[in-house]
Amino acid sequence: MARITSLAAAVGELVRDGDTVALEGFTHLIPVAAGQEIIRQRKRDLTLVRMTPDIVYDQLIGAGCARKLIFSWGGNPGVGSLHRFRDAVQHAWPAALDIEEHSHAGMANRYVAGASGLPFAVLRGYVGTDLPTVTDTIKPITCPFTGEQLTAVPAINPDVTVIHAQRTDRAGNVQLWGLLGVQKEAVLAARRSLVTVEEIVDELTPVPGAIVLPAWAVTAVAEVPGGAHPSYAQGYSERDNDYYKTWDAISRDRAHFTRWLDENVYTATTETV
Repeated sequence: MARITSLAAAVGELVRDGDTVALEGFTHLIPVAAGQEIIRQRKRDLTLVRMTPDIVYDQLIGAGCARKLIFSWGGNPGVGSLHRFRDAVQHAWPAALDIEEHSHAGMANRYVAGASGLPFAVLRGYVGTDLPTVTDTIKPITCPFTGEQLTAVPAINPDVTVIHAQRTDRAGNVQLWGLLGVQKEAVLAARRSLVTVEEIVDELTPVPGAIVLPAWAVTAVAEVPGGAHPSYAQGYSERDNDYYKTWDAISRDRAHFTRWLDENVYTATTETV
């Protein structure tokens, strides 16, 4: 059953040096506050997994938390590159970063395989591309029924998955809605999971299109209003477009980024529940 705790306590318990960690969310409900708490606690040697790493992964990489990134697209959405990501890959600052690149479909199917208890997923999407020549986790496989040449990708089973959602009840059942990605699959595939939420309520009221992650599937829940900022949480907050624009200038310069970390992450505190 999911435990309701503070963000700092949950990250301290669930995220360990050397872990494979997935922070998922698509366009909105991105667990930025949780990512910054991982930075604040100076977790190291993480393998970061995300279909679309954006600025929170830029921050994690620039802070020296990551040794590897498994992903399918990376960028500052609507603005441009992730400069801390680029610096790590091109110049090994603050540390060298290994990368493992897949397609969106490949990543989504890897999560589905992990959530389903399967060792790998099979798909057609890589046939005819050059990704198999640069990514070791894409392998050819022959269909035993038709003889068709397909590709296989291994399941993703993160040590920890972190997502943000709109709300949870006091038993730890989590409700989220709006434009969703692979949050459900990423949680079900993980060994441990943390969900930050906008609010804790006595009862979950129905919302069209909402999904509910039952308490038995979640390890810990932390109430973190605004925990998706600068992304948005449908029904609770709007996207902060200026933040994304400002991040481009902050992240371009190592000294500017380091000052930003000191002033906005390391000296900040999280509220306890």
